[in-house]
Amino acid sequence: MYLYAPVRGSNHLLWYIMLKLRDHQLSILNTLQQNSKGQVIVPTGGGKTMCMIEDAKYQFTKSNLPKTIVVVAPRILLAQQLCEDFLELIDNVDVIHVHSGETHHYSTTKADEITYLVNNSTDNILLFTTYHSLHRIQEAEIEVDVIYFDEAHNGVQKNFVEAVEYHSMYANRCYFFTATPKHSKTPFKIGMNDEDIFGRVLVNVPAPKLVDEGIILPPKVTIKKIDAPDDSRFKHEHDCDHIVSTMDEIDADKVLICARSTKQIVNLVSQSDFCIELRNRGYDWMYITAKTGAVINGKKVDRESFFNTLNSWGQDDLKRFVVIHHSILSEGINVKGLEAALFLRNMDYITISQTIGRVIRKGNESKTYGLICVPVYDKVGISTARKVEAVVDTVFDKGQPAISTITK
Repeated sequence: MYLYAPVRGSNHLLWYIMLKLRDHQLSILNTLQQNSKGQVIVPTGGGKTMCMIEDAKYQFTKSNLPKTIVVVAPRILLAQQLCEDFLELIDNVDVIHVHSGETHHYSTTKADEITYLVNNSTDNILLFTTYHSLHRIQEAEIEVDVIYFDEAHNGVQKNFVEAVEYHSMYANRCYFFTATPKHSKTPFKIGMNDEDIFGRVLVNVPAPKLVDEGIILPPKVTIKKIDAPDDSRFKHEHDCDHIVSTMDEIDADKVLICARSTKQIVNLVSQSDFCIELRNRGYDWMYITAKTGAVINGKKVDRESFFNTLNSWGQDDLKRFVVIHHSILSEGINVKGLEAALFLRNMDYITISQTIGRVIRKGNESKTYGLICVPVYDKVGISTARKVEAVVDTVFDKGQPAISTITK
């Protein structure tokens, strides 16, 4: 299916082919153009970023007046990735980042600088920020033509709601994208079921539709029973043994490991034979946490190098690697080629759904599903296993979004 968009400066809609898009993406774009606010529910891997980009291109080209478009992400890393994605398809714009992270573009968290830059620009503006820094744009009191909230379930957090509500009221167009809506059943906390702030659900794309159309892959869940560690002093050796034995069983080339903590990761790579066992099996390895930073095969690197390497390895069909994290890679970050996720920690429904989304993206032709492996011993891991199965049943069998609910 091809999307057609209007040419700048025409008195009526002249249409030209821009990009080949899927039917559900075209439906989303048409719906956005007909509504100024609302929610777009799309499973991870369903191409919601492309919908934002194409809608932004449409908004920029439909008139000669410059526009300001804001893109909100839950993490600095994701804001940087979204910026790269947008600029691959949009040019001739001023780019501003409003967050505390490093970027090659102009960056500030000062409201007066934001006001000056936007009000004195004669070009279209793309402004990338995080939920944490969104209030700076509110303080700048600029006119926002369009605002896209990525991973919009983050917007219900207490520290973010005021800025989210402000932009919901005053932005000309406001859209909330997520695969995992968060609702509230208490009057004391805000949820995405508050239509005054988040608008109504404009589009809800069921995951089975995307699986049937070959856009994403179905997940396959494996519950692995393992022996409990005999002595907590040697838990890292036990972790090493069961991870390696699991990897031998699943025989996947590209594996995401969701660790319990930064401490577990550090102990695993420094106090066990884990790295040796990986090398013996032809795997490279990398990990990233907020505390340790990024490490590739034992060498500390900057985050840009980490993600460039991760994406390069993911696209190499012959590459075998393991990437370990605690939470940084759970949400939003696109990693190509991942085949399996190993859950070593408990997670909420949103994080489980987002993590499953990391491994159900299509890869080479031999990849037919995304593997989710949950180790269980004694009573440890049982809760996680049940949650994973519940998410898969809800999202991939019943075709409903993985809604989590605030009850108190």
